[in-house]
Amino acid sequence: MSASRLLVLAILAASLAGCSSDSGPKEVGGTALGAVAGGAIGNAIGGSAGNRLAGTLIGAAAGGLIGNRIGAAMDDEDRRRADAAQMQALETGPSGAPVPWRNPDSGRYGNVVPGPAYQANGATCRQFTQTVYVDGMPQIGRGTACRNPDGTWATAN
Repeated sequence: MSASRLLVLAILAASLAGCSSDSGPKEVGGTALGAVAGGAIGNAIGGSAGNRLAGTLIGAAAGGLIGNRIGAAMDDEDRRRADAAQMQALETGPSGAPVPWRNPDSGRYGNVVPGPAYQANGATCRQFTQTVYVDGMPQIGRGTACRNPDGTWATAN
């Protein structure tokens, strides 16, 4: 399939997702974050320039769909607990050791597994894997976060 055809399909998929009448802020945020993460992963494994574009588009579309479902399933308390686990994992978590979270009210749970710290452009960074269980099915996302000068962590693209 040509890159231009893939681009048209990706734009169409994004347009349809954006037009859904029952999408709330959780779904929109999940879709956006999933699309960015999926696009980055697809670009990284795409290989040559033409394949990178295709990999980015396919990864963004798949990531957007997965992120939308995760965003729809998680409530504010789930998200707060997942974010707290992510910050704890990045700040003090040993590399490879999961930092779990659970919301007893919703029954949702997951964990964050940080990688080793490294220096990039003068900042301390860590890759991480976050697993969220939605209806008992694991949804896995990967990312990189770097420490800001003020001590907070920011997810890098």
